[in-house]
Amino acid sequence: MQERYIILTIFIVQAICAFFFVSDILGSVIGLRASPIAWQTRELIEILAAVGLLLGLGLGGIALNRSLRHRQRAEDKLRRASSAFVDVLEERFAIWSLTPAERDVALFLIKGLSISDIAAVRATSEGTVKAQMGAVYRKAGVSGAAQLLSLFIDDLMDGVTVETLRDDEAA
Repeated sequence: MQERYIILTIFIVQAICAFFFVSDILGSVIGLRASPIAWQTRELIEILAAVGLLLGLGLGGIALNRSLRHRQRAEDKLRRASSAFVDVLEERFAIWSLTPAERDVALFLIKGLSISDIAAVRATSEGTVKAQMGAVYRKAGVSGAAQLLSLFIDDLMDGVTVETLRDDEAA
């Protein structure tokens, strides 16, 4: 929260500095300068405005760097989670002794495809897909696609790893 206030403060300082420089240029071009100020005061204001802009530039760079690092960490976590999901999926399929066709159907079910879509993708009849779905549900001990997907989500949320599944299978 404190970082937000720092960024907001820098933004305000930069806005004031930019306003000073832009108004000074416009004042010179249009000739709106009402009363001249002492050159020492003017130099001090310009120095402070330049320092404010440089400070904003530096802190903006730091904020951008932090944002990029945060994004990279999030992508790394997503990549690890995706890999873990695939590993758990494959291990469960092995535990359930799914055939290659049943594995395909299970994957398509988890992805949310309909029976007709699965049949079209696999170039088989809907009846064949229904039979393979039934076998997957029976072997997994579930009654539908939502429960099938829920098994994997529960595994990931509970921190189940492939090693855990193998230990459970051995026990």
